[in-house]
Amino acid sequence: MEETKECSWCQKTKERSEKEYKDLINRLSRIEGQIRGIKGMIEKDAYCTDILTQVAAVNAALNSFNRVLLSNHIKTCVTNDIREGKEETVDELLVTLQKLMK
Repeated sequence: MEETKECSWCQKTKERSEKEYKDLINRLSRIEGQIRGIKGMIEKDAYCTDILTQVAAVNAALNSFNRVLLSNHIKTCVTNDIREGKEETVDELLVTLQKLMK
């Protein structure tokens, strides 16, 4: 089952397989839970280094999410666009990579 998700800030859309969609949503749900956990730690006056450790875990989870999403993007969107002669997609990818590496 391929789904197209539209958003108000996106110019393009992407059809994702049900497996890819569920994987990305599950990853984001875990990250969201980690953020709520950090908020709870602040509310309970947890020790700074314990909070920082959890923030590092969230950063690692977000980096992992980015790697999976980028890999899927290159394997599908970028590859398909290049096959269709849309060379501007390579420039778009380079801009995206520059943003990710800040």
